[in-house]
Amino acid sequence: MLRVGLTGGLGSGKSTAAAILRELGAEVVEADALGRALMEPGHDVYDQIVRVFGPEVVNQGGTLNRPRLAELAFAGGRLNELNAIVHPAVIEEQKRWMAGIFARDPAAVAVVESALVFEVERDAIARGEQEGVLADWRHRFDRIVLLTAPDDLKIERYVSRIAPDVTSDPARREASIADARVRLSKQMPDEEKAARADFVIENISDLVSLRQQVAAVWERLRTEARATSL
Repeated sequence: MLRVGLTGGLGSGKSTAAAILRELGAEVVEADALGRALMEPGHDVYDQIVRVFGPEVVNQGGTLNRPRLAELAFAGGRLNELNAIVHPAVIEEQKRWMAGIFARDPAAVAVVESALVFEVERDAIARGEQEGVLADWRHRFDRIVLLTAPDDLKIERYVSRIAPDVTSDPARREASIADARVRLSKQMPDEEKAARADFVIENISDLVSLRQQVAAVWERLRTEARATSL
Protein backbone atom coordinates (compact mmCIF):
# COMPACT_ATOMS: atom_id res chain seq x y z
CA MET A 1 0.00 0.00 0.00
CA LEU A 2 1.09 3.54 -0.65
CA ARG A 3 -0.47 6.77 0.62
CA VAL A 4 0.15 9.61 -1.83
CA GLY A 5 -0.55 13.31 -1.55
CA LEU A 6 -1.04 15.05 -4.89
CA THR A 7 -0.64 18.77 -4.39
CA GLY A 8 0.08 22.07 -6.07
CA GLY A 9 -1.09 25.65 -6.05
CA LEU A 10 -4.23 26.91 -7.71
CA GLY A 11 -4.13 26.45 -11.48
CA SER A 12 -1.21 24.00 -11.31
CA GLY A 13 -3.13 21.14 -12.92
CA LYS A 14 -3.79 18.93 -9.90
CA SER A 15 -7.26 17.89 -11.02
CA THR A 16 -6.03 16.92 -14.49
CA ALA A 17 -3.14 14.93 -13.01
CA ALA A 18 -5.55 13.26 -10.60
CA ALA A 19 -7.80 12.23 -13.48
CA ILE A 20 -4.82 10.74 -15.31
CA LEU A 21 -3.74 8.79 -12.23
CA ARG A 22 -7.28 7.47 -11.86
CA GLU A 23 -7.23 6.30 -15.48
CA LEU A 24 -3.93 4.54 -14.85
CA GLY A 25 -5.29 2.61 -11.88
CA ALA A 26 -4.81 4.74 -8.79
CA GLU A 27 -7.54 5.19 -6.20
CA VAL A 28 -8.15 8.95 -6.02
CA VAL A 29 -10.19 11.21 -3.77
CA GLU A 30 -10.40 15.01 -3.85
CA ALA A 31 -9.95 16.78 -0.50
CA ASP A 32 -12.15 19.63 -1.73
CA ALA A 33 -15.01 17.20 -2.43
CA LEU A 34 -14.72 15.78 1.08
CA GLY A 35 -14.72 19.28 2.51
CA ARG A 36 -17.77 20.34 0.53
CA ALA A 37 -19.69 17.30 1.78
CA LEU A 38 -18.76 18.00 5.39
CA MET A 39 -19.89 21.62 5.02
CA GLU A 40 -23.45 20.60 4.25
CA PRO A 41 -26.18 21.01 6.89
CA GLY A 42 -26.30 18.13 9.34
CA HIS A 43 -22.53 17.89 9.78
CA ASP A 44 -20.53 19.16 12.73
CA VAL A 45 -18.26 21.16 10.39
CA TYR A 46 -21.29 23.09 9.13
CA ASP A 47 -22.40 23.83 12.68
CA GLN A 48 -18.95 25.07 13.67
CA ILE A 49 -18.69 27.35 10.63
CA VAL A 50 -22.05 28.95 11.34
CA ARG A 51 -21.13 29.38 14.99
CA VAL A 52 -17.79 31.05 14.19
CA PHE A 53 -18.72 33.09 11.10
CA GLY A 54 -22.31 33.88 11.95
CA PRO A 55 -25.65 33.74 10.13
CA GLU A 56 -24.43 35.92 7.27
CA VAL A 57 -22.76 32.83 5.73
CA VAL A 58 -26.06 30.92 5.59
CA ASN A 59 -28.35 31.05 2.56
CA GLN A 60 -32.10 31.37 2.95
CA GLY A 61 -32.46 27.63 2.31
CA GLY A 62 -30.00 26.74 5.09
CA THR A 63 -26.96 25.86 2.99
CA LEU A 64 -23.71 27.77 3.32
CA ASN A 65 -23.24 30.90 1.25
CA ARG A 66 -19.88 29.79 -0.07
CA PRO A 67 -18.99 33.02 -1.94
CA ARG A 68 -19.59 35.05 1.23
CA LEU A 69 -17.65 32.53 3.32
CA ALA A 70 -14.77 32.66 0.84
CA GLU A 71 -14.84 36.45 0.95
CA LEU A 72 -14.59 36.46 4.73
CA ALA A 73 -11.87 33.81 4.69
CA PHE A 74 -9.61 35.18 1.97
CA ALA A 75 -10.27 38.93 1.73
CA GLY A 76 -11.28 39.19 5.38
CA GLY A 77 -8.15 37.51 6.71
CA ARG A 78 -10.00 34.66 8.43
CA LEU A 79 -8.72 31.73 6.37
CA ASN A 80 -6.92 30.16 9.34
CA GLU A 81 -10.17 30.14 11.31
CA LEU A 82 -11.96 28.34 8.52
CA ASN A 83 -9.14 25.87 7.93
CA ALA A 84 -8.92 25.05 11.64
CA ILE A 85 -12.53 23.90 11.45
CA VAL A 86 -12.46 22.07 8.13
CA HIS A 87 -9.03 20.46 7.90
CA PRO A 88 -9.15 18.08 10.89
CA ALA A 89 -12.50 16.66 9.76
CA VAL A 90 -11.36 16.29 6.15
CA ILE A 91 -8.17 14.52 7.20
CA GLU A 92 -10.16 12.12 9.34
CA GLU A 93 -12.34 11.33 6.31
CA GLN A 94 -9.21 10.75 4.24
CA LYS A 95 -7.97 8.24 6.81
CA ARG A 96 -11.25 6.36 6.74
CA TRP A 97 -11.26 6.34 2.94
CA MET A 98 -7.70 4.99 2.80
CA ALA A 99 -8.43 2.30 5.35
CA GLY A 100 -11.27 1.03 3.18
CA ILE A 101 -9.09 1.05 0.06
CA PHE A 102 -6.24 -0.89 1.65
CA ALA A 103 -8.59 -3.40 3.25
CA ARG A 104 -9.74 -4.33 -0.25
CA ASP A 105 -6.33 -4.13 -1.94
CA PRO A 106 -3.11 -4.09 0.12
CA ALA A 107 -1.13 -3.16 -3.01
CA ALA A 108 -3.26 -0.13 -3.87
CA VAL A 109 -1.98 3.37 -4.46
CA ALA A 110 -4.36 5.76 -2.65
CA VAL A 111 -4.04 9.35 -3.84
CA VAL A 112 -5.47 12.38 -2.06
CA GLU A 113 -5.65 15.44 -4.28
CA SER A 114 -5.20 18.46 -2.02
CA ALA A 115 -3.95 21.97 -2.67
CA LEU A 116 -2.86 22.46 0.93
CA VAL A 117 -0.79 19.49 2.07
CA PHE A 118 2.13 21.64 3.21
CA GLU A 119 -0.02 24.59 4.24
CA VAL A 120 -2.03 22.42 6.63
CA GLU A 121 1.20 21.55 8.40
CA ARG A 122 2.43 25.15 8.38
CA ASP A 123 -0.80 26.50 9.83
CA ALA A 124 -1.04 23.79 12.48
CA ILE A 125 2.46 24.58 13.72
CA ALA A 126 1.61 28.30 13.71
CA ARG A 127 -1.33 27.50 15.99
CA GLY A 128 1.05 25.76 18.39
CA GLU A 129 0.28 22.17 17.36
CA GLN A 130 3.73 20.63 17.34
CA GLU A 131 2.62 17.00 17.04
CA GLY A 132 -0.12 15.01 15.34
CA VAL A 133 -1.40 14.46 11.83
CA LEU A 134 -1.92 18.15 11.08
CA ALA A 135 1.58 19.17 12.17
CA ASP A 136 3.43 16.49 10.21
CA TRP A 137 2.17 15.40 6.79
CA ARG A 138 4.36 12.30 6.97
CA HIS A 139 1.78 10.90 9.38
CA ARG A 140 -0.67 10.97 6.47
CA PHE A 141 1.36 10.36 3.30
CA ASP A 142 4.22 8.15 2.23
CA ARG A 143 4.94 10.16 -0.92
CA ILE A 144 4.15 13.65 -2.19
CA VAL A 145 3.67 14.50 -5.86
CA LEU A 146 3.83 18.23 -6.56
CA LEU A 147 2.51 20.02 -9.65
CA THR A 148 4.24 23.32 -10.42
CA ALA A 149 3.79 26.14 -12.91
CA PRO A 150 4.66 29.85 -13.08
CA ASP A 151 2.22 32.04 -11.14
CA ASP A 152 1.11 33.94 -14.25
CA LEU A 153 0.15 30.67 -15.93
CA LYS A 154 -1.64 29.48 -12.79
CA ILE A 155 -3.65 32.69 -12.68
CA GLU A 156 -4.59 32.45 -16.34
CA ARG A 157 -5.77 28.87 -15.89
CA TYR A 158 -7.76 29.81 -12.80
CA VAL A 159 -9.47 32.72 -14.53
CA SER A 160 -10.25 30.61 -17.59
CA ARG A 161 -11.75 27.89 -15.43
CA ILE A 162 -13.97 29.92 -13.14
CA ALA A 163 -15.02 32.56 -15.65
CA PRO A 164 -14.45 31.37 -19.23
CA ASP A 165 -16.38 34.30 -20.69
CA VAL A 166 -14.38 37.06 -18.99
CA THR A 167 -12.86 38.24 -22.27
CA SER A 168 -16.09 40.14 -22.92
CA ASP A 169 -16.07 41.66 -19.42
CA PRO A 170 -12.70 43.26 -18.55
CA ALA A 171 -13.85 44.29 -15.08
CA ARG A 172 -14.83 40.74 -14.22
CA ARG A 173 -11.51 39.48 -15.54
CA GLU A 174 -9.58 41.92 -13.35
CA ALA A 175 -11.63 40.87 -10.33
CA SER A 176 -10.89 37.21 -11.07
CA ILE A 177 -7.19 37.93 -11.40
CA ALA A 178 -7.19 39.80 -8.10
CA ASP A 179 -8.99 36.89 -6.44
CA ALA A 180 -6.42 34.45 -7.82
CA ARG A 181 -3.55 36.56 -6.50
CA VAL A 182 -5.08 36.67 -3.02
CA ARG A 183 -5.52 32.91 -3.02
CA LEU A 184 -1.96 32.33 -4.23
CA SER A 185 -0.63 34.62 -1.52
CA LYS A 186 -2.04 32.22 1.09
CA GLN A 187 -0.20 29.27 -0.46
CA MET A 188 3.46 28.41 -0.06
CA PRO A 189 5.73 29.13 -3.04
CA ASP A 190 6.48 26.20 -5.34
CA GLU A 191 10.17 26.41 -4.50
CA GLU A 192 9.53 25.67 -0.84
CA LYS A 193 7.20 22.79 -1.59
CA ALA A 194 9.46 21.30 -4.27
CA ALA A 195 12.28 20.97 -1.73
CA ARG A 196 10.05 18.66 0.33
CA ALA A 197 8.22 16.73 -2.40
CA ASP A 198 9.20 13.28 -3.61
CA PHE A 199 8.16 13.94 -7.21
CA VAL A 200 7.85 17.28 -8.99
CA ILE A 201 5.90 17.61 -12.23
CA GLU A 202 6.38 20.88 -14.09
CA ASN A 203 3.10 21.53 -15.85
CA ILE A 204 3.99 24.27 -18.30
CA SER A 205 3.28 22.61 -21.63
CA ASP A 206 0.41 20.64 -23.14
CA LEU A 207 -1.68 17.71 -21.96
CA VAL A 208 0.55 15.21 -23.76
CA SER A 209 3.58 16.34 -21.77
CA LEU A 210 1.64 16.26 -18.52
CA ARG A 211 0.33 12.79 -19.23
CA GLN A 212 3.84 11.49 -19.93
CA GLN A 213 5.19 12.91 -16.69
CA VAL A 214 2.29 11.58 -14.64
CA ALA A 215 2.61 8.13 -16.23
CA ALA A 216 6.32 8.01 -15.34
CA VAL A 217 5.56 8.91 -11.72
CA TRP A 218 2.73 6.38 -11.63
CA GLU A 219 5.05 3.53 -12.59
CA ARG A 220 7.33 4.35 -9.69
CA LEU A 221 4.45 4.66 -7.24
CA ARG A 222 2.90 1.41 -8.38
CA THR A 223 6.21 -0.45 -8.10
CA GLU A 224 6.74 0.84 -4.57
CA ALA A 225 3.18 -0.04 -3.51
CA ARG A 226 3.57 -3.58 -4.77
CA ALA A 227 6.89 -3.98 -2.95
CA THR A 228 5.38 -2.86 0.35
CA SER A 229 2.55 -5.36 0.07
CA LEU A 230 4.82 -8.40 -0.23
